[in-house]
Amino acid sequence: MKTTHIFLLFLELFFISPIESSPRSSSSQQHFLRSTRKTSGNHRNEVAPQQYFEVTHPLPTDDVTPACSVSVLDHSFGNTYGSPPVSVNYTPPPATCEWSLAVLEFRAECKGEQYDRIAGIWIDGVELLRTSTAQPTEDGIFWSVRKDVTRYSSVISKPNLTLAVMLENLVNDEFTGVYHVNVSFLFYSDKVASVPTVPLFMVPGESGAHTLNRKLISVEISENEDKIEVDRVLNSLYPYNKPADWVIPISSGLDDGFWFRIQDEFHIQTTNVEISQKTYKAVLELYVSFHGDDEFWYMNPTDSYVETNHLATGRAHGAYREVLVTIDGQLVGSVIPFPVIFTGGINPLFWEPVVSIGAFDLPSYDIDMTPFLGLLLDNKSHSIGLQVAEGISFWLIDANLHIWLDQSNVNAETINYKVPSMVIQRKSEFALLDGEFELEGERSSEATGSVNSSFGILKTQITEKTKFKSKLKFKSEGTMKQLDQKIKKKTKIKITNEIGQVIGSLKVKTEYPTKISIDTQPGVDKDTFVMTTKVQQERSEKFYGENYSRILNHKQNCSGSMVVLGNSVLSGSSENHQNYNYQDEFGCYSRNVDVVDGNLVGDQTFLICDD
Repeated sequence: MKTTHIFLLFLELFFISPIESSPRSSSSQQHFLRSTRKTSGNHRNEVAPQQYFEVTHPLPTDDVTPACSVSVLDHSFGNTYGSPPVSVNYTPPPATCEWSLAVLEFRAECKGEQYDRIAGIWIDGVELLRTSTAQPTEDGIFWSVRKDVTRYSSVISKPNLTLAVMLENLVNDEFTGVYHVNVSFLFYSDKVASVPTVPLFMVPGESGAHTLNRKLISVEISENEDKIEVDRVLNSLYPYNKPADWVIPISSGLDDGFWFRIQDEFHIQTTNVEISQKTYKAVLELYVSFHGDDEFWYMNPTDSYVETNHLATGRAHGAYREVLVTIDGQLVGSVIPFPVIFTGGINPLFWEPVVSIGAFDLPSYDIDMTPFLGLLLDNKSHSIGLQVAEGISFWLIDANLHIWLDQSNVNAETINYKVPSMVIQRKSEFALLDGEFELEGERSSEATGSVNSSFGILKTQITEKTKFKSKLKFKSEGTMKQLDQKIKKKTKIKITNEIGQVIGSLKVKTEYPTKISIDTQPGVDKDTFVMTTKVQQERSEKFYGENYSRILNHKQNCSGSMVVLGNSVLSGSSENHQNYNYQDEFGCYSRNVDVVDGNLVGDQTFLICDD
């Protein structure tokens, strides 16, 4: 009986940890606080603040002088828990500023001891960026995120709007970190382009500060090449022909932040919208993040496992989650999101100074709603609903409905659509604290709609197939946990004219494989544990259009161990190896980054495409 009790304590360490990227959450498994390094005595050597970064490809506008810029917010997020977002008047670029491309720059710094937090930026309820913070050190950290926001041109060009930033933080005697944030918009003319210079190589052991700034050169391009560069930006970040004429927020009110807080699988949040009769195209952009008992939803066992073993945790309900989108209660789209790991997740030693895939710029997900315009274009208000299949508390979700307008009213018809169902096979076997939990699911859908506009009668057909597979194992009386998960999705969009000719097409293929292992053993010191952790993760996204292609493949392979007291990491060792490859019709960009024990030991950039 005594041995069983000890192993139960080990297992509960997996599930019980009052750390979360939002302080309103309950405790969350595999989420820890990276304790700041302290020195004994009254004197310590000051160390320069550490720069943190996410591995990604440079924007074409990087290191190019903007036509104009607007700094909209400079604020310190101290004890902001329970407070509404910080709101300021948004000022668009002056009329004298000629621009075609826009970039949002989020800069932050922090010093002290603090959890990681989730943050969002909205203009008039339209979300522009979902991000999370790094965990600071005693010497301080800083980082920046640049995101192309040209797709929101119809919003950021308007005056008399409100910009809101939500970052709930908790400051007290123990947690002293204050996040100092600056938000700016940079506007660029289409007269210049940026191309990377020769590859940069870093010598192992050499300081990596200079390698964080991608060296770019500016080149003048002729008038007839202007459109090529604009199209490059739009195609690389938003696979549609131009920014929408109108963006409608599918979001909550200002007081609690514009995101909806989804508490369980039965919780549906809705927004009533009435769209213009001139609409000929619509795309829903979905923002998603998961927290509390569902921060690591992909590692949650079944309810029966938790109940049978009398575990004091809410982190259960299985390892399948899917965000559902409805129109007037009818399912029209779904997304299984990429499992982003925040900087306190699994092993926080992994994520310094290079954070996990998507941690600073969480991906958004596009659902083409054009086939459903026949349901929406009737001069009536319709309910857009958001829900999490089998979800538990809590998810933060909102969406932007991008609308393209014709010169006059259009006629739309939804020709063919049947509500798709997710067929899931489940297998669960466990004896006491050891067990296996397998899930395998598939969802297929097809929707066809036609729109009669000034472009003629265009028929849009969308076929989609999602596959989900997960195997979760608990071994060694619950002290070892292993995950092997695969998420695959294929989407085909075909547009034909009235005589059946294909005038446009898009194929999208995404794959998100994830493998995680956690082994927990008693430590040498009292009440401590040694956790050996591994993370292998990949974000693969391929877009193929009529005149362009975009291929992204980003892998991270992390391994290490840490000594844990309560939910604080006292010490440990770690390695983080990331390989980033991006390719479009204009060229290639690859970057390999190697980190050992928090030190950047390798950083190589290549501009040659692999055969």
